Amino acid sequence: MKRLNLVLLLIAALMGCANKTMQEIETETPPVITYPQDGLRYLALGDSYTIGESVPAAQSFPYQLATALNAQQLKVSTPTIIARTGWTTDELITAIKDKALTGNYDIVTLLIGVNNQYRGYNINTYRTEFIQLLNTALGYAGGNKKHVFVVSIPDWGVTPFANGRDRQQIAKEIDQYNAINKEETLKAGLSYTDITPGSRNALNDVSLVAGDGLHPSGKMYGEWVSKLVPGVVKSMN
Repeated sequence: MKRLNLVLLLIAALMGCANKTMQEIETETPPVITYPQDGLRYLALGDSYTIGESVPAAQSFPYQLATALNAQQLKVSTPTIIARTGWTTDELITAIKDKALTGNYDIVTLLIGVNNQYRGYNINTYRTEFIQLLNTALGYAGGNKKHVFVVSIPDWGVTPFANGRDRQQIAKEIDQYNAINKEETLKAGLSYTDITPGSRNALNDVSLVAGDGLHPSGKMYGEWVSKLVPGVVKSMN
């Protein structure tokens, strides 16, 4: 019975915080960081890896990215985030439509697909919906290809959550999804940051995993940001 309860708890962690509405996700207590009100507008699109499930908001990669860019003398305002734990590509598409944001953004990041893989969705459907999301991200960037940044899907198969699962099969499927998002991103002439190899270091470094045993820690998000910063800074010059 204890084993069953543990499995159910971990599944709940991956599929999302069902008791949280989208509005609750978007109105969580902000980090104790002051960002310029008139700074560059940053929009982050994704799932749990974007909201930073199980870590303080300030340790999520969008907030760490904004902080790092401000340290580089790029004035970036508080990130606008459309993301929720458990979202697939189609759910993100729907949420973006519901949010109906207006105006253009100077920085747009997109990281999506792990829940498509986890649920065993059709990979060809992922390609179609990912392309749609790329076009949406580009639209929010005012058509400026230099201002859209796609991040690859990390490998959750190396986390404690995946104990007892086929880690090699998970890695294979994650690679297949990333092959698609990389191909379509580069075909569109947009920036692609591959954080997947680094995410696999979590197999032997528990400090890269959050307390829930599944999601990245603030330390891992910091590693993602270190790879993103140079390209973002260059695109703004």
